Amino acid sequence: MLDWIKNINKEYPEFWKEYLTKLEAKPTKYVVLSTETSGLNPNKDVILSLGAFSVIDDSIVIKENFEAVLLQYKFLEEHGISNEFIIESKMNKMPEAEALEAFINFIGNAVLVGHHINFDIEMLNAALERLDCGRLKNEALDIDVMYRKLTDINDKQFSLNDLCEIYKIPKSDRNSSAEDAYKIGLLFLKLKSRLGIR
Repeated sequence: MLDWIKNINKEYPEFWKEYLTKLEAKPTKYVVLSTETSGLNPNKDVILSLGAFSVIDDSIVIKENFEAVLLQYKFLEEHGISNEFIIESKMNKMPEAEALEAFINFIGNAVLVGHHINFDIEMLNAALERLDCGRLKNEALDIDVMYRKLTDINDKQFSLNDLCEIYKIPKSDRNSSAEDAYKIGLLFLKLKSRLGIR
């Protein structure tokens, strides 16, 4: 069916309307992001945590960050998955709707950067659809694609760990969406300068 037809006269939530007006201006920052999910299917799985940092003027701005564990108790219970990580996490805990609204307000019109960013965007879009919003409209850059462009390698994908090893970014015992977003930010700054991206 033609999805655009059902959206012609759709009334969006206020935060989504504000997001759409922000897109009329030229982006002034990048936002590096990472999601932790319950699986790889945007139609069946959910976002468990989100981590992001702003990148402005070739610097990761630590104080401009977003980090949240999404309270997905119903999904976890229905699928027999432990909620132990939610209980033990020291990150800000928010219901999905509240977390997505705060995240959309955080990113604004920024250019989004991630590792296999299309997956993160599809997971975010699936969650936004549950809130009767549209799809993200931000420009996006993928550090794996950037690395392959730089090295002229088209027949292989590189994991986040592969790229960290190549660029000598230390591994961490901690595994979180915010930690991954920070690593993505470091890789992005290295690749951005080598590719001449402003």
